[in-house]
Amino acid sequence: MNRLLLIIVVVILADASRGADFDKGLSAARNGDFATALREWMPLAEKGNATAQINLGVMYEDGRGVPVDYRRAVKWYKRAAEQGDVRAQVNLGLMLVNGTGVKKNNVYAYMWWNLAASNGDKDAVSNRDIVAKKMSADDILLAKKLARECFIKKYKGC
Repeated sequence: MNRLLLIIVVVILADASRGADFDKGLSAARNGDFATALREWMPLAEKGNATAQINLGVMYEDGRGVPVDYRRAVKWYKRAAEQGDVRAQVNLGLMLVNGTGVKKNNVYAYMWWNLAASNGDKDAVSNRDIVAKKMSADDILLAKKLARECFIKKYKGC
C-alpha cells in the first residue's frame, strides 16, 4: 500500500512538470520567442527553479513577451534571491535602490548586495559601496545586521 502511494505521488509530480523544459525556454528566448520561454519557465519557477525565476524577473522587468510589471519582477527576483541566487540578489538590490516595483529602500538594497558580495559578486561590491555613501552610519549597521540574520536564516524571509 505504501509503495503504491509513493508511485502515485511520483507519477503526479512527473505529470505536473511535463512540458516544462528549461532548455526549450532558453532556446526560445534566444530566438525572441518569449511566449514559449514564459510557458516553459513559469511551471519551473513556481516549483522553485531559481534560474527560471530570475529569467522571469528579467522578462517582467524588461517587458520581454509580457507587459512590463516591476512588481512581478521583484517577486521573482526575491524568490530566487531567497535561494541564494547571487544574480537575483544583485537585481533585487537594484530594484530596491531605485524604488522600481517596490518602495525605495537603501538599507535592504545594501543588505542584498552585501550578501551577493560575500558570495563573490564584484558588481554587488560596487553597488553596495555606492549606496553606502548615501546612507547614515546607523543605516549601514542595520543593513549589515540584517544581512547577517538573513544569512543565518539561509536567505529565507529576508
